[in-house]
Amino acid sequence: MSSEEQAKESVPQPPTSNVFGLFGGKKEKKPEEDKQEKEEVKDVKQDDKADNKDGENAEEEEADVHFEPLVQLEKVEVKTNEEDEEVVYKVRAKLFRFHADTKEWKERGTGDVKFLKHKETGKTRILMRRDKTLKICANHLITKDYELKPNIGSDRSWVYTVTADVSEGEPEAQTLAIRFGNKENADKFKEYFDAAK
Repeated sequence: MSSEEQAKESVPQPPTSNVFGLFGGKKEKKPEEDKQEKEEVKDVKQDDKADNKDGENAEEEEADVHFEPLVQLEKVEVKTNEEDEEVVYKVRAKLFRFHADTKEWKERGTGDVKFLKHKETGKTRILMRRDKTLKICANHLITKDYELKPNIGSDRSWVYTVTADVSEGEPEAQTLAIRFGNKENADKFKEYFDAAK
């Protein structure tokens, strides 16, 4: 035997299809068996289509079901404490609060800020609620000693200090910054703020 023939014998050859048959592998089908199998699949699909047509009609009939509620809910009147006030001006803004202990600005919320004028007293307050949750993030009367100062580096935001903001429940002195989408809204806010003083 030559060295080439020895090298061929030492290299393993792939198994033949007969080997797979010993372990339950794929058997070669005869053309007749393949044709019969296709016909059986076709018959099953036709039966499924017929069943679906009957099922669709049955579903349409069932769609007319009506259920009476088990519990009847009564309408609840929600008070916002804005009933005695009229909205003078409303604009979308983002509010920030200055924290003196950490010496940084923290966002209070984004939403609609409103100037609400009381119908009897004539006093105007600023009320701002956060989007979606409607939680109050600013609630204070506007007094003569409040002054809007331009925020450094921005023509669309104002900084001011209030002595008694009650958004957290208890009156609290705070330094607030309010930022608007554009300069026009910021200027209009200042107009209404100054007029309310």
